[in-house]
Amino acid sequence: MQPARAYIGIGSNLDDPIQHVRRAFQALSGVLASCCVARSPLYRSAPVGGPPDQPDYINAVAALDTGLTPGQLLAVLQSFELAQGRIRTVRWGPRTLDLDLLLYDQLICDDPRLALPHPRLHERAFVLYPLYDIAPTLSIPGQGSLRELRANCPQQGLIRLDSDD
Repeated sequence: MQPARAYIGIGSNLDDPIQHVRRAFQALSGVLASCCVARSPLYRSAPVGGPPDQPDYINAVAALDTGLTPGQLLAVLQSFELAQGRIRTVRWGPRTLDLDLLLYDQLICDDPRLALPHPRLHERAFVLYPLYDIAPTLSIPGQGSLRELRANCPQQGLIRLDSDD
């Protein structure tokens, strides 16, 4: 079976978020039956939605070639979140680590547990900009070209960080 290309959104805004994102990249490099083939630069963004007065987020995107099914990959991502202290209490609240399965090849899935492509991908600069950095010619199933989606999405205060940040 040919591996699938999955794109993972990575975010953190608690307890040294840059380190949490870097550890997520390391963890993704070790996923069984998978190979991390690209990782975006880091971005800083203001929280979108959720409770007021949260710290800014550090965001990135990784591309993974994987032999895992979408459900298996989601379970792995959730186990990484737990290992880094993620506690799900408030929707869109602060978190040590958030890993979102954004895309899995060109699969469209509307399962209550896993929607693909990620349902809010097209409206989130903190996903579109780092995704564009690693896959500028990508087409998002049911939504159009990544280039057009990014061009139509306000930057929402997004700041690309230097590699040393």
